[in-house]
Amino acid sequence: MKTKIFGKEGISEAAEILKGGGLVAFPTETVYGLGGNGLDKEAAKKIYAAKGRPSDNPLILHVSSIEEVYPLVKALPEKAKKLMEAFWPGPLTLVLPKSDIVPKESTGGLETVALRSPENALTLDLIRACGFPIAGPSANLSGRPSPTEASHVFEDLGGRIEGILEDGAVGIGVESTIVDLSEDCPTLLRPGAITIEDLEEVLGEKIAIDPTLLGKSMAEGFIPKAPGMKYRHYAPKAEMLLFKKKEEEENDLRAGQEDIAKSILSYGGKELSDCPEQEVKKSVAKAILSYGEKELSVSPEKRIWILCGEDTAGLYQESGRFTVQILGRREEPLSMTHNLFRLLRKADEEGAELILGECYSEEGVGFALMNRLKKAAGQRILYV
Repeated sequence: MKTKIFGKEGISEAAEILKGGGLVAFPTETVYGLGGNGLDKEAAKKIYAAKGRPSDNPLILHVSSIEEVYPLVKALPEKAKKLMEAFWPGPLTLVLPKSDIVPKESTGGLETVALRSPENALTLDLIRACGFPIAGPSANLSGRPSPTEASHVFEDLGGRIEGILEDGAVGIGVESTIVDLSEDCPTLLRPGAITIEDLEEVLGEKIAIDPTLLGKSMAEGFIPKAPGMKYRHYAPKAEMLLFKKKEEEENDLRAGQEDIAKSILSYGGKELSDCPEQEVKKSVAKAILSYGEKELSVSPEKRIWILCGEDTAGLYQESGRFTVQILGRREEPLSMTHNLFRLLRKADEEGAELILGECYSEEGVGFALMNRLKKAAGQRILYV
């Protein structure tokens, strides 16, 4: 299959592909999505097959207006209307009880449907040209870092889908916030650029946080209500570990990072073996310990990356054994979300074997940033 890349002039052609049951990737303000007819169960099956995605991982249906939501849900509660009016089009997905016209193949077998209206003019025009909601998970192979540029989509899905609607690099860089409104208490299922504080200000009530976002183990037979809850996501090919200072105080971040930098720059068996066993998983410690002086003498600039903030980059650059990559500005977490997936893909391109990433505050948008970093690292954090 040849994958065609469209610009604005190709919206009509892209819509015809989707009407015919084909797949077209599309841009949003968050990441690129992999689009198919959200009301066509065969198109949904094609999406799962193209991504290599487990079929119990729900898709998100994209609409161009609030009016398009009514036929897709059993009822539209007042809370949903408030959030849609406040944040649509934008990076907010709402989970609601589905109507009968939405096939379970698009919902991971659930009786709920995830809905959002993306803030991208080309994609909104594409949805209108189709006349149906476009089902769209991130346009990457399952488990890989989400695509923030059309070239990322082509790298993963070229030859697997019919087309890519291109509109440059995305702005936000991490997927939408997801809120479950299918029950009485609004519950955050995935953090994003719309923060808990934003949601609570509009609704005037507390938002619950799904236990899986707080590091709680999933029960056996866990059924995800939204994308990204159950399976490992956003992972580079390189092994990735996060690091932070034990009991690090948020008001003394730079001092803490200086201590961390010294530990990383001089690390060896002694420093890591001194860490309490309960704080460093055996597999994590073993991975770090295997990178000793002998191994580092072979192409060190391509083997180990430090992923850090702009303010602490200089702390690591005195050593030639690491490639230092600046994620963004600590005081502007959106600058970090914008670069995260692009840098994880760049690490793969440049042959990095180990990525060591700083940890950041989980306040506001930082919650979404750390959620993606932890998933990319397989939840492994090294305390130094």
